[in-house]
Amino acid sequence: MAKAAKKSADETEGGDGPAAAPKSKLPSKKVMIMALAGLLVVGGGGFGGYMFFAKPKHEEAKKEAAKPATFVDLPDVLVNLASGGSDRTQYLKVKIVLELPDPLLVAQIQPLMPRVMDAFQTYLRELRPTDLDGSAGLYRLKEELTRRVNVAVAPNKITAVLFKEIVVQ
Repeated sequence: MAKAAKKSADETEGGDGPAAAPKSKLPSKKVMIMALAGLLVVGGGGFGGYMFFAKPKHEEAKKEAAKPATFVDLPDVLVNLASGGSDRTQYLKVKIVLELPDPLLVAQIQPLMPRVMDAFQTYLRELRPTDLDGSAGLYRLKEELTRRVNVAVAPNKITAVLFKEIVVQ
């Protein structure tokens, strides 16, 4: 009987009455969910940082095995630009270098150089002086010449057209 009296006294101290559930020592469900979410965010951030900053071993091996580029000088190109109705004739002089990914391509591309020079001449003669204004104009010119060279030397492919000198007079 003393136990029953003690039990009812404990229930009344809690203020919940006889229907109160016994308190568990585990944290509430909300706290557990928030802790789990925080752990996932921290873990995901750590994994993302590791993947961003750590270099995989196979990529390092590929960089070491990469072949140096090969460069081929082309003859100077001198063309008159499209005048667009003006009386003054302007000329464009360009010194171009082709960047090749493999030194073996030089022997395959060399017989096709007349085709490449013809593609340059016909395209450059259609340019207006305003087409060459600013770095954006030179970038477009470089991309277009690269595309035309790749068409002329297909199935081979060059990496880029590089300018050694550009003079508009």
